[in-house]
Amino acid sequence: MFVFCAKSTFSQSISLRELLATPYVGKIVAASKANRLAFAVNDSGHRNIYYVQGPAYKMHKITAFDSDDAQEISSLAMSADGKWVIFVRGGDHGANTAPVATNSASLVKATSIEIYSYNVEENRLYTIGLGNYPSFHPDGKHITYSRSGQVWTAPLDKDNGGKQLFHVRGIASNMQWSPDGSKLAFVAKRGDYSFIGIFSTMSNRIKWISPSFYTDAFPQWSPKGDKLAFVRREAVGGPLDSLTSFSYQPWSIRIADVSTGESKEIYKAATKREATFPRIAGQVNLQWKHADYITFMSYEDGWPHLYRLDSRNNKVQQLTKGTFEVNDFAYNNAGTKIVFAANNGLDTYDFERSHIGVVDVESTAMSMISNGEGIEMAPFYFNNDNLIGFRSSTYNSPPQPNIYDMASKKNIAVGNALFDDKDNDFVRPEQVFITAEDGIKSSAQLFKPRNGKSNGAALVYIHGGPRRQMYLGWHHSDYYFNDYIVNQYLAQLGYTVLSINYRMGTGYGFDFQHPDSSGNLGASEYLDVLAAGKWLQQQKGIDPAKVGLFGGSYGGYLTAMGLAKNSDIFKVGVDIHGVHNRQRKQNPDFYAPDFELASRLNWDSSPSRWVDSWQSPVLLIHADDDQNVAFSQSIDLYKRLKSRNIAVEALVIPDENHHWQMFENLVNVKEATVEFLNRKLHNNK
Repeated sequence: MFVFCAKSTFSQSISLRELLATPYVGKIVAASKANRLAFAVNDSGHRNIYYVQGPAYKMHKITAFDSDDAQEISSLAMSADGKWVIFVRGGDHGANTAPVATNSASLVKATSIEIYSYNVEENRLYTIGLGNYPSFHPDGKHITYSRSGQVWTAPLDKDNGGKQLFHVRGIASNMQWSPDGSKLAFVAKRGDYSFIGIFSTMSNRIKWISPSFYTDAFPQWSPKGDKLAFVRREAVGGPLDSLTSFSYQPWSIRIADVSTGESKEIYKAATKREATFPRIAGQVNLQWKHADYITFMSYEDGWPHLYRLDSRNNKVQQLTKGTFEVNDFAYNNAGTKIVFAANNGLDTYDFERSHIGVVDVESTAMSMISNGEGIEMAPFYFNNDNLIGFRSSTYNSPPQPNIYDMASKKNIAVGNALFDDKDNDFVRPEQVFITAEDGIKSSAQLFKPRNGKSNGAALVYIHGGPRRQMYLGWHHSDYYFNDYIVNQYLAQLGYTVLSINYRMGTGYGFDFQHPDSSGNLGASEYLDVLAAGKWLQQQKGIDPAKVGLFGGSYGGYLTAMGLAKNSDIFKVGVDIHGVHNRQRKQNPDFYAPDFELASRLNWDSSPSRWVDSWQSPVLLIHADDDQNVAFSQSIDLYKRLKSRNIAVEALVIPDENHHWQMFENLVNVKEATVEFLNRKLHNNK
């Protein structure tokens, strides 16, 4: 069992602001051939990089971005020898749109997205300049990155030394250097389709790999550098036969001979629902690290698992098996083993946690190497495959860097000093199950009031996504890291909080993630939220007239659905940047025969459609630079509610985006949420 080692004492007087000031440890990276790590920390809006070296693992803060200026850190990476760290500062990389510079702090000076490099041994930070998505060149002295849709390169040890490597039409992405560093494979996105090209330092022309009327992506070099694997999908366009039935997306894997540019299909996904192009992080997650085997992810057996494709004979074999979801993985240096995270383990409720496992690519033998009540994620090998790094949390301990020693089988917690003065008074979430009126069973975590001191009020918390899963402990995503804090704080105030993992979410298999009549085709997932509200009403110590709900993004959408359709159950709600009007506005002449049916279902799946039955008060919260949910969505609902004299309040935050990048804005949103719930559920004003 992995154990969090930081100080854990309790205080009854800790404020929500103090809890939200708990440092958030983001991405952790390490040197594949050295005992060195680096990780990003957000401490009350101060985002910085820390570096540690084993075996002492003493923390060194290597950047000094010590103001709440809302500039995120992304693309963190470390060179194989551990001498260099690179990262990007600025932008909103969780946006649905392409990353653009954001100014959530309303700074007078315009912001930008910039790349930095840090020399560990010289303790020196370099400003590479404008750009995004950097990666190390095989020579260990340069980086390759994207700038204005083009491919650039720069030396690691020079300020503003970047230059464009070559010109290409469209937007270049997925850059991958060959093992010897002489050729660069990339994807050229050209609207409805994309090509794979190869730039060579020995040629003045781009070589195009098997161009076609398809969308090609995810290029991966063979270990020898003589072949290239990639994924082929249908391009956008052509007739649509239905907008209201499941749309299977075919895909295949091809191997190209780099010398000729010709390719052949070596794998074609089965023609069944589960084998459709996967809607998970990284999608297919194509990798070619082993000399003979290519690996990829698929839902083909009903769960997202790793598969092995033999490049010699095209045979496919499943590597991970079971009723669990693989959501992170990384290879060792030799390409023979894969370490992964999955909601799998020995405990009955480990489907609501995440643990670390290892699978042998050659023998397919699989084993789990962590267990217990912790939540372990994002594992990777480092230090010549002798160590495994990952993040770990518990119900009352935030995510922090951890190291597993392969030889001693011991675990080392890193960065304890970050949390030494951080106390909390958290309750242990309880696992419950909720059955909707149509028989679908959902999983949920119940936060009971500390010491049983209930105030009689209860809340349904609804996560966003909807492709997410909440756990029996502190979440590792920064958005839900903070929502978990709010749920715990509400429990301290005497609320009973039920966090529902409704259908469409991840962690429970393909069928649960792709239910009938869901989303804009009927919102069947709302039945799980409704069932959660009814379940709370029946629990001992809860006043049935004091049940509310709240959530952000898709959770905001379902909050609005609850208030619109069932104000008889949900007496108050906080709807944070939710979608409210799902009407289609396209010309039906260019769409499928069931366009009219789809349009009706879209409107019936919109909270704005049901405002006539809306009675309960609501707080609408939205930032106007939201790149995930249009600000106009809340304007639409606000105007409809005002016209009906429904008690609606608004918190509007100029310049902020979907992810509350400025700490003061985050605190403002969470404090306003709690204040509104308190006022409406207890004072009835």
